[in-house]
Amino acid sequence: MKFMKLGSRPDTFYNSESVRSVSSEVSSDLVVQVNGTRYLLHKFPLLSKCLRLQRLCSESPESSQHQIIQLPDFPGGTESFELCAKFCYGITITLSAYNIVSARCAAEYLQMTEDVEKGNLLYKLDVFLNSCILNGWKDSIVTLQTTKPFHLWSEDLGITSRCIEAIASKVLSNPLKVSLSHSYSRRGRDKDDISCNGNTSKGWWAEDLSELGIDLYWRTMIALKAGGKVPANLVGDALRIYASKWLPNISRNLEKERDSNGEPTPSNSKSRLLLESIISLLPMERNAVSCSFLLKLLKAANILRASSSSRTELARRIGLQLDEATISDLMIPSLSNDMMYDVEVVLNILEQFMLQGQSPPTSPPRVKGRFERHRRSRSANNGDFELQESRRSSSASHSSKIKVAKLVDGYLQEIARDASLPLSKFTALAEAIPDFARLDHDGLYKAIDIYLKSHPNLNKTERKRLCRILDCKKLSMEVCMHAAQNELLPLRVVVQVLFFEQARAAMAGGQLTDLPSNIKALLAAQDDASSRPHVSLSTNRSMVQPEDQWSISGLKSPKSNLSTLRMKLAEDDNLGVNFHDGISKANSSKVKQLCSIPNRPKRMFSKLWSTNRSTSEKR
Repeated sequence: MKFMKLGSRPDTFYNSESVRSVSSEVSSDLVVQVNGTRYLLHKFPLLSKCLRLQRLCSESPESSQHQIIQLPDFPGGTESFELCAKFCYGITITLSAYNIVSARCAAEYLQMTEDVEKGNLLYKLDVFLNSCILNGWKDSIVTLQTTKPFHLWSEDLGITSRCIEAIASKVLSNPLKVSLSHSYSRRGRDKDDISCNGNTSKGWWAEDLSELGIDLYWRTMIALKAGGKVPANLVGDALRIYASKWLPNISRNLEKERDSNGEPTPSNSKSRLLLESIISLLPMERNAVSCSFLLKLLKAANILRASSSSRTELARRIGLQLDEATISDLMIPSLSNDMMYDVEVVLNILEQFMLQGQSPPTSPPRVKGRFERHRRSRSANNGDFELQESRRSSSASHSSKIKVAKLVDGYLQEIARDASLPLSKFTALAEAIPDFARLDHDGLYKAIDIYLKSHPNLNKTERKRLCRILDCKKLSMEVCMHAAQNELLPLRVVVQVLFFEQARAAMAGGQLTDLPSNIKALLAAQDDASSRPHVSLSTNRSMVQPEDQWSISGLKSPKSNLSTLRMKLAEDDNLGVNFHDGISKANSSKVKQLCSIPNRPKRMFSKLWSTNRSTSEKR
């Protein structure tokens, strides 16, 4: 911290409760009143340097002993006035970044200019500010902070803008490295970020700027971004540091900060303004800030009831990098009493994510024939290379959608426990994922199972509507065994699960040499998925509620499948399973081979293949 001392005389001001004076052999002839404090002073040293006091003395009537001058609304109060008065008397004064602004405003108020006397206080203050204070990093920040009590004065005198320009120029000169003022201490904060030679690591300026109020911080960040030299990720890190400092525990303190009428308090209004300012400063570049940070801002925006434009902008940005999110990030509490979580905002985010996507990558066309491959020219090779390069973005988009599909299935499992979650919201979120993105439906099945348990009052139509989003061909063996005994599933789904599982088991066991082409098509998607590890539904059972733990003891016995099926068939003899039309036209002998699987549910397959039997008999 840099200091400057002016004057040579020792301090001879004497203070009492409400009267202050200067020790002198000459009796005082001027009384100056500042904020209720009386100063017994002398005209000559003050009027020789203060043009305003000259004018006020000439306008006020003289008394026999003292002339009284009133100085209402003096900038900086008694401390600033005493500093100016001591300068007039030649008493030593000390200037630093902490009092330079108040002294400058007071000197301006008293009009201590060069027109009154050469080398007056205004000139010396400006020289010290420009040559010393604004050349130091920490001094510039401290000075900028002290402008807040003198907002109008600092704006009119250009002090605020000069401080912001000085700070921005230092960051823009080298955003990754700077030499700090040796006299300033970080007071034990982030000591590891400063090396022994006084240089800081990248983002060295973010912690220091986080001390500023939001209005000054916003203007400083705008100046930094306008310079165009600070990387977007550093700007994002600075915003994250600032938000973590000024927006902590928003959800935890929400109820405490609301008044009796449930309306936001001034504290919440201030936090909302701060949040919206941070959102407006977010860099345009993708991945400049993490998806987790954006979702935290969105949670705060919901709690603080930020403007719709701010929430829409956050949803758009989150949608661009949704594949980086976690399930806990998406658990945004709902402000209404209808639902526990804000599913609507997640739907909006998912919509934004899907808007940027592309179709899954396709394999490049193959060139048939050995001689044709050898005849390909160099231009053709370059064309294939460009084709592969152009598909990288599509491939990345495809993998991102697969990640998001798993994320959404996990999110569905969490919100399915909410008894107030409407079926329409659940299905809308599940159906927003394209078919190719779900490599398996194990996670989706578990979410449906949890929803059925948490909503026992669903009627038959609603349960069918819920299970319509499930693809039985993409279920693993473990899930199929669970589904076969799930009393909450519609009969249609259980029959489909048993059909595909029995057909798959028959193919795997080699009991069938061939299957009709239409059945092969049904099982084609499962061939590749069988080599991939599926989601284990029995892991981490200690973390799952008891009613959600799946008991699979005895499920490997086909008799358990039969007993469950018989019970379901007893409830509903009118089976309405509608498979692909091609199955009913399959070769009857091959169908009989499929029906000859040991321990098969005969009653089920007799209903499924009744059409084929009648066709076989006619032949």
